[in-house]
Amino acid sequence: MSDLPRKAVTRTAKLATLPLSFAGRATWGLGKRIGGKSAELVGQELQQRTAQQLFSVLGELKGGAMKLGQALSVFESALPESMAGPYRTALTKLQDAAPPMPTSSVLRIMAERLGADWRDHFLEFDEQPAAAASIGQVHRAVWSDGREVAVKIQYPGAGAALLSDLTQLGRIARVLAPWAPGLEIKPLIEEIRDRVAEELDYAQEAESQRICAEAFRGDPDIVVPEVVCQREGLLVTEWLAGIPLSEVIAKGDRPRRDRAGQLLARFLFSGTERTGLLHADAHPGNFRLVPVPDEPVERWRLGVLDFGAVNRLPDGLPPAIGRALRLSLEDSAAEVYAQLRAEGFVRTAIELDPDEVMGYLLPLIEPARVAEFTFTREWLREQAARVADPRTSAHQLGRQLNLPPAYLLIYRVTLSTIGVLCQLNATVRLREELEAGLPGFRAATPGLRKAPAAERGAAEGGDGGPALEKTEG
Repeated sequence: MSDLPRKAVTRTAKLATLPLSFAGRATWGLGKRIGGKSAELVGQELQQRTAQQLFSVLGELKGGAMKLGQALSVFESALPESMAGPYRTALTKLQDAAPPMPTSSVLRIMAERLGADWRDHFLEFDEQPAAAASIGQVHRAVWSDGREVAVKIQYPGAGAALLSDLTQLGRIARVLAPWAPGLEIKPLIEEIRDRVAEELDYAQEAESQRICAEAFRGDPDIVVPEVVCQREGLLVTEWLAGIPLSEVIAKGDRPRRDRAGQLLARFLFSGTERTGLLHADAHPGNFRLVPVPDEPVERWRLGVLDFGAVNRLPDGLPPAIGRALRLSLEDSAAEVYAQLRAEGFVRTAIELDPDEVMGYLLPLIEPARVAEFTFTREWLREQAARVADPRTSAHQLGRQLNLPPAYLLIYRVTLSTIGVLCQLNATVRLREELEAGLPGFRAATPGLRKAPAAERGAAEGGDGGPALEKTEG
């Protein structure tokens, strides 16, 4: 039995079942309606069956199929609730679960990587995986020195599977588009494909994790497990106990949601400057809320896993991002437009109205205009609908703006992080994190003060947090 379906024809056939089965279920739904069932009930059944098929195919294939599923799972917050409900559970499963390899394959791989006496490296080794993801699975163990460790084993044939999946998924990108309105699926698939080699290179992943573990060693807010051992296709790191963010999303109370969201924003904006690396796989399966003994939730830490996909930014995030955001908060339309043009967001061959560009950006920077902001699925849906609806001026303007290649991964990570914050329904002091960690934003923003209490509900959609407003003069 193979460890991971490798033959391109087999994997292509499985992926082809997605659009074909969706069409078949649509016909099934029509038949049910003719038979007397209500459109609403049939629609719910159809969405549930589709979600189950999505998880079954993407989860079974692992590889690029599951990698895309994980990326899409972050954006379910942008779907209308009538559509998102049935997909949410199925997509969330892709964040930290997949059918595991047979035990016999695990034992064979361990012997190949560490030698026939591989068990001498461990005091204990659990042959059943603790988690299974897109290109590898994780086993819990105890290293010879007594440390609890996570043993990450790469699936044999993962590279070929990734490339095969992503090629086929690119061909059916149009069918997948409704799961993430406002998100271009094909460029996302191409970007994942471009980073395949990095994710398969566990030596490079180990080096990235060592850099981050050293940078955050002893940090009161962020924890990164230390690397213990690395071989080709094998990575052993310290075990990180904690509450998966997927669990916080599903049933966490308000303090846990807010703490997780605050630290996630902190890691995004401050982590890159400290490490020179941008963690590029921001889905809930890669984060843990780590309790601190005898301390309240407000002192808990954020655990960060999986450094296979990173963007190397030795000087941190580009200062142009911070400058443009700061200028937007000051309503400096002409200066924002000049900054965007200088960075290539506005092509030299076209001219746009700076005020219209500001109108397009303002709702997107709303979380930074106030002292704290509650990220909600409803807010994200409004933004997605505004950009995705071809009848709106925002849609037309969005199609004219350009995303320079150097900003592609930064944009996707930021968008993914916002998606997770909305899943958490977290109230975050985002402005505080921008001022602390985003180059170019730190210059004092003049003319801002706290808005009156009566205005704060409107500024935050009724959540009542303190807001900032522009003063005259």
